[in-house]
Amino acid sequence: MPDVQDRVRRRWYADYLSHPRHGPLPALLLVLTVFTGLVDAVSILALGRVFVANMTGNVVFIGFALGGAPGFSLQASVVALVGFLAGAAVGGLLVTRHRQHRGVLLRDAVAAELVLLVAGTVVLALGDQPYGAVRVDVVVGCAAIALGLQNAAVRALAVPDLTTTVLTMTLTGIAADVRTKDYRTALRRLAAVVAMLGGAVVGTLLVFGPGPATALAVACVPVAVVLVGISRAARGTAGWHAP
Repeated sequence: MPDVQDRVRRRWYADYLSHPRHGPLPALLLVLTVFTGLVDAVSILALGRVFVANMTGNVVFIGFALGGAPGFSLQASVVALVGFLAGAAVGGLLVTRHRQHRGVLLRDAVAAELVLLVAGTVVLALGDQPYGAVRVDVVVGCAAIALGLQNAAVRALAVPDLTTTVLTMTLTGIAADVRTKDYRTALRRLAAVVAMLGGAVVGTLLVFGPGPATALAVACVPVAVVLVGISRAARGTAGWHAP
């Protein structure tokens, strides 16, 4: 019995670390999902109720601001939306350039993302709370461009149930497919939900503890981990590199 359990455990890990179609991408995208929870915690709790990763929520926030609801920044939300679109456009160029190598695509997108996030962290760290509008817009813009890049790359990678920023269809899949007894798929979807939830919890604790600048600095860590991991995985030739 222990041998059977060991084999099942190895196969479970293999789904994330050495998937026959996606290689280590599932594990790396889970790490980016944690990052999304972290960075949105910073933006919503410290930068004026604005999403930098989830543009569905951000469009709703723009509607709230236009309707006169207190506590919502129209300017910051518009900056986030424009920045996200700009980042996605640049990400589209990367997709075109590296279409034949998914590892290089993710590597270059995450490298640019990390530079933007570090820049935003420095800008935030140099200011005191409450942050001025210009500082908030710069940080929101940097983060939104970074997430636009990430979304464009992840969309091209097309790893099932791991969009890294949106969980609506993932949650729908968990509920709608419960009768199929496809436990591997359900586990993958649940892992994405837990990853974002965990990131949001940690981000909240950091924002209300050491502060927003520290929280954003910590959010850079999973992106750096993914960059190191994909830089190593993209070397040589592997079946999952090809689209």
